[in-house]
Amino acid sequence: MKQYLKVDEWSIIEESFDPMTQEISESVFSLGNGYMGGRANFEEKYSGHSLQGSYVAGVYYPDKTRVGWWKNGYPEYFAKVLNSTNWIGIDIDIEGTPLDLAACTVTDFRRVLNMQEGYLSRSFTATLEDGKTVKVESIRFVSMTRREIGAIRYSVTPLNFSGTITVTPYLDGDVKNKDSNYDEKFWNEVEKNVESGSGYVTLKTKKLDFHVTTAMVYDIHVAGNKLDVEAETVDREKYVANIVKVPVKENEQLVIYKYAASVTSRNYGLGQLVEAAKEALQSAREAGFVALLAEQADAWKEKWKESDIIIEGDPSAQQGIRFNIFQLNQTYTGEDDRLNIGPKGFTGEKYGGSTYWDTEAYCVPFYLSTADSSIARNLLIYRYKHLEKAKENARKLGFTKGALYPMVTMNGEECHNEWEITFEEIHRNGAIAYAIYDYVNYTGDKAYLGQYGLEVLAEISRFWEERVHYVAHKDKYVMLGVTGPNEYENNVNNNWYTNRIAAWTMEYTLEALDYLRQNEQSRYAELVEKLNLQDSETDKWADIIAKMYYPADEEKGIFLQQDGFLDKQIIPVKELAPENLPLNQKWSWDRILRSCYIKQADVLQGLYFLSDRYDLETKKRNFDFYEPITVHESSLSPCIHSILASELGYKEKAYEMYLRTSRLDLDNYNNDTEDGCHTTSMAGTWMSIVHGFGGLRVQNDRLILKPSNPGHWTSYSFKVMFRGSRLQITVTDQSVTVTNETETPAALTIFDKEYTVSGLSTVSAQNVPVTI
Repeated sequence: MKQYLKVDEWSIIEESFDPMTQEISESVFSLGNGYMGGRANFEEKYSGHSLQGSYVAGVYYPDKTRVGWWKNGYPEYFAKVLNSTNWIGIDIDIEGTPLDLAACTVTDFRRVLNMQEGYLSRSFTATLEDGKTVKVESIRFVSMTRREIGAIRYSVTPLNFSGTITVTPYLDGDVKNKDSNYDEKFWNEVEKNVESGSGYVTLKTKKLDFHVTTAMVYDIHVAGNKLDVEAETVDREKYVANIVKVPVKENEQLVIYKYAASVTSRNYGLGQLVEAAKEALQSAREAGFVALLAEQADAWKEKWKESDIIIEGDPSAQQGIRFNIFQLNQTYTGEDDRLNIGPKGFTGEKYGGSTYWDTEAYCVPFYLSTADSSIARNLLIYRYKHLEKAKENARKLGFTKGALYPMVTMNGEECHNEWEITFEEIHRNGAIAYAIYDYVNYTGDKAYLGQYGLEVLAEISRFWEERVHYVAHKDKYVMLGVTGPNEYENNVNNNWYTNRIAAWTMEYTLEALDYLRQNEQSRYAELVEKLNLQDSETDKWADIIAKMYYPADEEKGIFLQQDGFLDKQIIPVKELAPENLPLNQKWSWDRILRSCYIKQADVLQGLYFLSDRYDLETKKRNFDFYEPITVHESSLSPCIHSILASELGYKEKAYEMYLRTSRLDLDNYNNDTEDGCHTTSMAGTWMSIVHGFGGLRVQNDRLILKPSNPGHWTSYSFKVMFRGSRLQITVTDQSVTVTNETETPAALTIFDKEYTVSGLSTVSAQNVPVTI
């Protein structure tokens, strides 16, 4: 772990150029707007190690699966969000020598991700081999208000010479994914055009026929005056460029304003793409860079008004949470229910940019509390639209009914090909059911059950019904051959979490049915007919709920992660020699699977989801047993442990886990940030504060708050939107203050005492320490 980024509460700052950390910085300084985004590559040529990445949401490719041994049921492809046309490129040539930070002396380097206003800036001084020195400054952003637009202001100032600087703005679609299974390029050219001052490239995917048109225009100013540009044009496969030779004097600033638009066949007809790109560009160019940047600042001001978290007395923690919130707001904005949240967002290619259970388990709570409820609702609609595919997935694995949602997907079809995950990590179904409960419980939108939710719940319950089987001598239902959230164990029997979330799903499905029977009788009848739902099925679900088997150890008072877990040699992580960690980089897979060590919360994941079902003593016994043998080698692990530690009053552990999740990428804890940031786990960082330190829950249509201060902060505050109210909750060692920033009153409970916060008013309560 190398900490090379400066701590600042509103910015990520890098103050020297180190080629060894360049790919990490490309991830950390990434930009996005929910529709498109990309890594923080340099605009000018860079011959050092780099992962060039520009991505457009929803545009993917079914890359042929690559496995050593094919098994029945494997998907034929792994879907991947595509590395698309590089729109940021501006090559700079100084008197015949390319500007390349890998081939010159770099001083005064400074790169800043301004999270408050949503842009990336960079400045440096470069001395070339012939002694010529230039100062370069750039500002770049992708617009939050004009989703198809990216804009750059790039300046070059000669410091010790007068001469000719050659500027080459370009679009390059001749790109490939780093994670291409067979080193294949995924794009074919459809058309292109280049003129002096502008150009475009239209590409289509070799499969699925997604079309993307990327277009550019630019202006060049010297000493504040706009030039009439007559450029040489360049036209080759998937690439267009202008070459402009500009005479400049010593200390005279040359500025390039480059605007780019990316439009796709997901939103336009094929014959409309070029015109749509040109119209977007014309509007952006007419507005101008300064106005676009001001629009960007205003848009981010509104984002922060809804989602900011303020920590007093700990700048490192403050920077961490704002970085996480910033990346989440860049990744998903919720207007398009065909989109979801990839584990790397727009920051890299690992995991293919596909949808995992991370969305439902970790991201939904963030969007429920920081945006209009329609945003989280669209994440649920995404899964509803994939219900038929989920039923097909179950049939492919031999099930006669029910739905098995995929572990990894773009279109609802499973595209993951590791057997222990594809076939066995079926607990993902439970996260999707839980997200429906979470949404309905938080928003009060029970109409969702009749509109969409019940169909999903019923088909998932049908899957669980067939997946378990009854064992007469135990008079219990069991579930064999599964992988729980802890992927450091495969093919286990009776994973406690999987059994528990399966039974809970059936229980919630029966509750939803009962609600509709009593409150929406006509819709209830329609759904029973549509689903062909039989009394024999619901009776079976009730029997499974009553007789589900849960492995436990009565002497220790804990739930067992699965049958036989205590047969393992239990050695705390702290007793391992440091050279053994991380296990996934130091041990064989065989050794990991036989060990007691846990990758991420498993039993504890269930205790978090179903927190209201278990008392503090139960949570304490399980936490005290499992956390010491957890290596936290999943980015999703620290947040759940931080939340439970807060609830148990383990302040130091809660704070330790919070720092680990909030600064996971900033400090490169897992030594893998160069592959992209851990975007979905960033929602867990938010949960660590709001659900952990803030103790926020929703019960009986009320917000429940049981806040605590981790002991390292003077105070902290967070905002949540709840049923029309936007509340700011401020916590100190002495008090909890809730301010309603809207005119809609809110019902809440603070430390077991009920309050109603009227519109535009404040209530306070004395802070109460956690006791067990």
